[in-house]
Formats: sequence, structure tokens, C-alpha cells
Amino acid sequence: MADACCATDTPGPGTAPAPAAIWQVRELQAAAASGLLLLASLLLPGPWDTGATWAALLVGAATFVPGTVRGLLKGRLGVGLLMTIAAVGAVALGEYGEAATLAFLFSVAEGLEGYAVARTQHGLRALLDLVPPTATVRRGGTETEVAAAELRVGDVLLVKPGERIATDGVIASGRSALDMSVVTGESVPVEAGPGAEVFAGCVNGSGALELTVTATARDNSLARLVHIVHEAQERKGASQRLAQKFARPLVPGVLVLAALIAAVGSLLGDPAVWIERSLVVLVAAAPCAFALSVPVAVVAAIGTASKAGVLVKGGAAVEALGKVKVVALDKTGTLTRNEPVVIDVVPVAGTDRARVLAVAATLEARSEHPLAAAILAEVDARDLTPGEEVEAVPGNGLTGTVDGGTARLGKPGFVEAGPLADDVLRLQDAGATVVLVEHDRVLLGAVAVRDEIRPEAAEAVKALRGQGIRVVMLTGDNARTAAAIGAAAGIDDVRAELLPQDKARIVTELRAAHGPVAMVGDGINDAPALATADAGIAMGAMGSDVAVEAADIALMGEDLRRLPDAIAHTRAARRVFTQNLVMSGGILVALVPLAATGVLGLATVVASHELAEVLVIGNGIRAGRRRHLPAHVALREVGRGVPYVRQPVPVLVPVPVAAAAPDSCGCCCD
Repeated sequence: MADACCATDTPGPGTAPAPAAIWQVRELQAAAASGLLLLASLLLPGPWDTGATWAALLVGAATFVPGTVRGLLKGRLGVGLLMTIAAVGAVALGEYGEAATLAFLFSVAEGLEGYAVARTQHGLRALLDLVPPTATVRRGGTETEVAAAELRVGDVLLVKPGERIATDGVIASGRSALDMSVVTGESVPVEAGPGAEVFAGCVNGSGALELTVTATARDNSLARLVHIVHEAQERKGASQRLAQKFARPLVPGVLVLAALIAAVGSLLGDPAVWIERSLVVLVAAAPCAFALSVPVAVVAAIGTASKAGVLVKGGAAVEALGKVKVVALDKTGTLTRNEPVVIDVVPVAGTDRARVLAVAATLEARSEHPLAAAILAEVDARDLTPGEEVEAVPGNGLTGTVDGGTARLGKPGFVEAGPLADDVLRLQDAGATVVLVEHDRVLLGAVAVRDEIRPEAAEAVKALRGQGIRVVMLTGDNARTAAAIGAAAGIDDVRAELLPQDKARIVTELRAAHGPVAMVGDGINDAPALATADAGIAMGAMGSDVAVEAADIALMGEDLRRLPDAIAHTRAARRVFTQNLVMSGGILVALVPLAATGVLGLATVVASHELAEVLVIGNGIRAGRRRHLPAHVALREVGRGVPYVRQPVPVLVPVPVAAAAPDSCGCCCD
């Protein structure tokens, strides 16, 4: 806290990994040693007691004095400076025990708050590793392998099936399904052809592509994403710790007051008396209780939240979440499960559901496509024989031979919907991806696949609104699907087809229009928005490392109802913070003038400090009450041994979309 309050150097990304446990915090280790030495000083006979007291003072002071000096050399004042001067004043008055006590208590505060805000940034470095180290380009008619960092705008980049794309570009030739989850967060690959824009880190599917490079490695989408996150974290870093905002006016004010007491008093009376009083004022103004008021409550609040599956990274995060007026929710993996499933099968007259699924599964048997996994989950794999001569038709679907006859599976248009046209439109308006199945040139039926909304999503959104919070959905998915999911969750404000930088921009706009914003997401593409938001919340223990790093809070689990619970908990904790700050500040305001006029001596000032610390600690513990974090009943989820009961299609009410986007994803993302 001293470094933060004194505005000392801020470590860069990845320079200091967070301690794995609280006892690994250097300041707390020093505080423990200082406390033991202070205790020993009470038990040892003289002159050993004096030596132990000085040792306790030096060990405790080592946690904040170096940072204070660095800040002072740069012209910056903070609580650490006030504590240093107070300790020096106590020593000047011969109160070595008081000086050691001040150093011990402040080192405890340093360690508690330092532990609360510690975080790592290895996830951002890992993000850049998504770009392959080399790439194949065609220069002067010759194919050459070059380092990704050497790619130039205008190069022709050759991308083989299964390769990651080294930098941003535009497809010059070829068609393929691209896994663009890095950019959009959507699990369903995007069908792309000539003229389509692609991004660094995306994974190519089964088709070979030639790209025209549009950005170098230093300026591509991944590099910009990392830059946005760093920039947002630096913006937050300026006010990361709560004591800083109070330190700025408090420290210079106390120093000026003490100097005036010494100077004016010396002119009017005995200089020795007034200089001593000025030193007592410095001790009286030492913010021990003030420094402890927030860290104690923070640790109590964070500890209780962690037991309820809500990991909070520090006091600033607690404060920020407790003030939010807007919650922006990502769609995939947050409002939905990120696990596409078959929600409906519509056979034509004279054909049954099993026949439609059997032909579709036979064609998809060897596919790794997410939609294939959903279809294959509907049939018995033991009875499945893969189709013959199965080929992908980029941007359309699959063809092959099933039971000796030609079969096709693909998007409407590749396979004509015929009598199922109305059903296809109904399912698409409900947010589903629809594929049609044909055998021997005869339409068999339609299969609708959708990433299902979480059962608790609507309840969580309703609870947020009950707290007076505005709810917005941000997604990279198409407008039709986004509108359907938003309607099912009870969200009116839906923003679709967004890139990572778009989400970050919208978070900034929402803050300007409505107040503090919390962003909830679970993927790499959400990292800029998570870092830009006042409170970034990573959804689920399985969220990406980058999302968890960029976020201030992590919901460990997939119950979205934890979000309104966490907000209620942090709001209650903020009330405790405020009470502690007002109480400790009031005690300082009362002690300083009494010490300045000689009404209170050093012993009384010290006793008042000790009483204030007990009151602050006792009240701070109240921030750990769990009444706002109920234990929700676990919901049935896929893959946890309990059958998942799907909601029928009508749960997603078709919503008119003023300007629905064209089918940018072919058969995969409609």
C-alpha cells in the first residue's frame, strides 16, 4: 500500500507473480517477524528489550520506508510518508515501543492489501503464443517460410488446413471453415471465402487458403487486444488501492499542520514544548486505524466470497463491483452453455426422426465440427457406420454415400427446404442453426442445433434488474441468434456481431451514459472489455487464462445467479469500508487538535490509537458475513452424470430484428 499510495513505480506485466498463499506475501512475513520481536521486547529484560524493540521497528519499517523514499524522490506523497515521519517522531520523543508498534501495524496493512490485489499476467503472454512462430508466404513466385514477425502488409500468406493464421488478412482465394473463437468467442466455426476478413490466431479448417496480409505481427488483432488490456489495466492501476485517494489530501495537510504548530508555537512560547507537541500531532495523525480499516474488511469480504465460489482480486475490485450500475453479459459461455445441442428434428411427411438423424450422423461420423458432435450425441455410436466418399463442400455442407445412395447435409439453399421452409424460418428465428438432410435426392428433414441458454440465466437477469442494474448483452454472434437469446434471458439491449475492440468501446460508452460497468465474459475475445470495465468478471472456472487475468472477479462455477449475489455482498462490504473510514477518520480529526493544544499527551494518543484499531478490526470482520451469498441448488448440467433436460424451442420467442445480418457463417452460424 505504501508504494501505491506514494505512487511509486508500477511493475510491468508479468514482472511479479502473485503469491500462491497469504503466508508467501513478503510484507506479511516481515510483519510476523516484527510482531514476534515486539512481543519479545515485552518479555526480555533490559537492555535486550530495547534491542528487540529496535529490531521490530526496522523489520516492520522495511516494508514501506523504501517505497516511501522512492516516491518522495519523485515528488510524491502518501500514507507511507506520514507513517515514516510518525515513527521518526515517536523515536525522537523516546517512545521506541510506539514507533515499533506503528511499523508493525502498518506492515500488516501493507501485507493484507498487497495480498488482496496481487495478480499475474502470464495469460496475456500466452495469448501472443497463439500466433505461429513461422508462416509460409509467396514472394516473387516462390514459396518461402519466414518468421511471423517478418510478415509485411501485402504479402500473400499461404495457410494449410489445420494451421493457425499468423496475422490479419483478407482471403484472396479458397474457402474454409474458420475457428474464430479467439476473436468472436463463438464455438461454431465460420465459413469464409474470397473477400472475407480473417484474424491472427484463428484456426483454419479443411480448406487451403491464400490471404493478402493486412497487418504486421506488431499491429494485428491479437497485438491490439493485448494493448487494450494493458492500457485498461494501467488506467485502473492509478487508483487500484483505496487508501491512495485519501492519502493525497491527508499527508500534506498533516505535515503542514505539524510544521505550523512547531513554528507558530515557538514564536509564542517555549520552542521545546511546541516542537514536542508537533511530534505528538504527527503520532496522533498516524493512520494506523485508517490504514487497517480497508484491508481488514477486504480480507474478510474476499475470504467469505471465495468460499461461495466468487474470487475477488482486491479491495478496488470489491469497491468497483459494489458501485456498478450496468452489467454487460457476453452470450456464449455466459448466458449460454457453449455446448451446441440438437433442440429439434423436423422430418418431412412419411419420414421419422430417427431416419433423419441416422443419415445426418452417418455423414458427420468423422467430423470434428461442433455441430457434428451435437448430432452424433443423438444417436447410438455402436450402430453407426461412417458414410463413404464423404466430402466437405466449403460454405455449404457435406456430401457422401449412405446405404448405397447419394446423401447431402447442409444449409438451406445448398439443400432446398421445400415443404419445411416455414419450419426452417421458425427455428432460425429461435436462434438455431438449421441443416437439411437429403438422401437419394429426396428431402428427409431438418435438424436444428443451438447453444442452449443456461436455465438460471433469466432468473439472474431478473435479480440484477431488481437491484436497479441495467443489463446489456454483447456478442460476436449474428443479430438473429443474439436477439433470440436476449429475449429468452429477458434482456432488451442486445449488441451483436462485435469484435473484441467493439466490446471494449461499448463498455466505455455505457460507463459514460449510465455509470460504473461490470463486464462478464469467459473467453479471450472478452479480455479487452473485461479490463476496460470498472469490474471485469470472468465466468466459470474453465474460462480462458487471459479472461481470468484481465478480470477483477472470477465466478468459479457456472451458476450465473452468483453474479447478483456477489454484487449484493460487495455492496454490503462497501458499507463496512465506509463506516471504518469515517470512524477512523473521525478519530484522527478529534485527536489532532487535542494533541496540538496539549490536552492529550503521547500516552493518551497511543491508547486512543489502540482502541481505534480494535474498533476498526471488529467492524471490518462484519464484511465477511455470508447473508448475501446463499448456497444455490446445483443445476443439472451436461456431462455431470445427470441428464440435461432441454427446454423446448418455444422458450426462445422469435424477435423481429430490424436489420438482421446476412448469413455470414454459411451452414454453421445462421
